[in-house]
Amino acid sequence: MNTESVFFQSRLQKLRLQFDAMRIDAFLITFQPHLRYMSGFSGSAGVGIVTQDKIFLITDGRYATQVRQETNGWKIFITQGELFGELKKRQLLHSVGRVGFDGNSLMFGQFQQLKELFPIIKFLPKVDCIEKIAAVKDLSEIQKIKKAVEITDKVFTEILSFFKPGVREIDIAAEISYRHLKHGASGDGFSAIVVSGDRSAIPHGKPSDKKFKNGELITIDMGCVYQGYHSDMTRTIALGRPKSEAKKIYQIVLNAQQYAIEAAREGMKTKEIDATARNYIKEKGYEKYFRHSLGHGIGLQIHEQPRLSVLSKATLETGNVVTIEPGIYIPNFGGVRIEDDIVVTDGHCEILNTSPKELLIL
Repeated sequence: MNTESVFFQSRLQKLRLQFDAMRIDAFLITFQPHLRYMSGFSGSAGVGIVTQDKIFLITDGRYATQVRQETNGWKIFITQGELFGELKKRQLLHSVGRVGFDGNSLMFGQFQQLKELFPIIKFLPKVDCIEKIAAVKDLSEIQKIKKAVEITDKVFTEILSFFKPGVREIDIAAEISYRHLKHGASGDGFSAIVVSGDRSAIPHGKPSDKKFKNGELITIDMGCVYQGYHSDMTRTIALGRPKSEAKKIYQIVLNAQQYAIEAAREGMKTKEIDATARNYIKEKGYEKYFRHSLGHGIGLQIHEQPRLSVLSKATLETGNVVTIEPGIYIPNFGGVRIEDDIVVTDGHCEILNTSPKELLIL
């Protein structure tokens, strides 16, 4: 059994160990990132069934070869019809009384279909049972995330020479996408954010036709996917000499991020890490301009557990990979966000990004 297979077996065992507490006999996997996490199958259409001693995977003919290349130990069924219909046709749930499913992702129409196809079976929504396993990354996952981060760092370095007055935000976004692919990513992890001037006060602003001007702050939020795993990095730069207030808020955000990173270690409550950055920004008088949570987990999805927010009840564990991304956004002026990906260890954390964080003035 190779190393990858060992990791998949471990994930399946952790899911099965929850069956008694959830009072289920099997778990139905319909959410693609979860199916990939548990089986390795990366196709866009598939259904998985996990019982205490069996694992089944149904997909369609487009993936007949791929699914067998990407999985190990799963009983594969290829259908020309509807996935749930094949589930009934093959009688894969014939001896099952209670089936759990992901209550956060299964659509209501799908739930109704399952009840009609299997009127005797109880389908029970369960949340976080796979998410909490996936929140702790194994060595294979961490290596893939590190490679995704490495690609994004490289692309950021390369695009710096493109920031000149008259260049449009969307030109930079297009360059990011191209270079992610060029350096081995399968694509962007999300649509890149490139916002300049007063538009940099929009935390998730979309790149526009706006042209860069001297004296502006420019925020770039970018990430890629490598073998399914995401990177997520934000840097804010200045084009020409920035205003004194811009330099001031940049340093506040940078300090807040550094304090939060220093606090991020195993056993820390994520809301306390959020508070570390948030309270510092508050002390400096900019509390109302920090309008989002401090960070989130990354992995097969760009936003995963654990969340680093004032509402979170999570505690960091060794193996969590999370973002730390405080920001200050002042309407009609501009904004600053600085974001790194970190791996949590027992005594500290490892910053994965290598892109410079001092204010770059181009």
